[in-house]
Amino acid sequence: MDGAATRSGRPLGVAAGGTAAVAAVLALVVAPPDAVQGQAQRLMYVHVPSAWVAYLSFGLVLLCSAAYLVTRDLRWDRRAQAWAELGVGMTALAIALGSLWGRPVWGTWWVWDPRLVTTAVMLLVYLGYLSVRGLSDDRVAAARRSAAVGVIAFVDVPVVHFSVVWWRTLHQQATLLSPDPAPMDPRMLAALLVSLAAFTLGSLVVVRGRLTALADRDRAPAPEAPRPRAEDDLPAEPITVLPRAAS
Repeated sequence: MDGAATRSGRPLGVAAGGTAAVAAVLALVVAPPDAVQGQAQRLMYVHVPSAWVAYLSFGLVLLCSAAYLVTRDLRWDRRAQAWAELGVGMTALAIALGSLWGRPVWGTWWVWDPRLVTTAVMLLVYLGYLSVRGLSDDRVAAARRSAAVGVIAFVDVPVVHFSVVWWRTLHQQATLLSPDPAPMDPRMLAALLVSLAAFTLGSLVVVRGRLTALADRDRAPAPEAPRPRAEDDLPAEPITVLPRAAS
C-alpha cells in the first residue's frame, strides 16, 4: 500500500480502534450482568456483532457477485472475495462464542438446534465458495464460477436469521433485528450498539487491506515458465559405433 493510501486509511483505523475501546468499557464495566445468565451474557457483545458482520459480509458478497456477472469487472470479484473471507471468519467466531456461551447456560457446548445447524451449514457453504476459486488457474473462469456460487449461497443467510422464528429452538430470539425485540437495559443496549459499530468499522479496515493485497496479486505478472538449463541446449554427443572384431 502506498503512502497516500495509508494516510487515507488512518482515520478509519483510528475510528475503529477508538470505538472498540469504548465498547470494551461499556461491555465490561458499565453494562450490568444479566439477571438470569450472569457474567456469561457479556459474550453477547462480541457474539452478536460477529454474527452481524457475517450477515453484512455475505450480503455484500451477493451484491458484488451480481455486479461482476453484469460488468465482468474484476474489481467486483475482488470485493466479493474479500468480504467472503471476512464473513467466514466472523461466522466461525460466532459459532465458537456461541459454544462458550451455551456451556454455562444450556449445560453443553453444542445442541442440534436449528440456529446452530443452519449457521454451521452457512459456514460450510461459504468455505465451499472460497474453494471454488482454487479450481481453475484461469482468473476469469474462476471469477465467473465463484460469482455464480456467491449469488446462490446467500439463500442460506435468511434461513439462519429466521430459524428462531420458523422452528422451535433453544436459541433466544433476535436481539435487535426482530419484529418484537426483547426489552433490554439501556446500558446493555448502548454497549451492544457501540460494539456493533466497532465491529463494522473494524471490518472495513480489514477488507480495505485485503483488497489492496488482492489488487496487487492481479497486477503481478504471470510467472514465467522455467528456462531450460544451459546443458540442455547443447547438441547431443554423436554415438560412435565400433566395427565388430573379426573372429
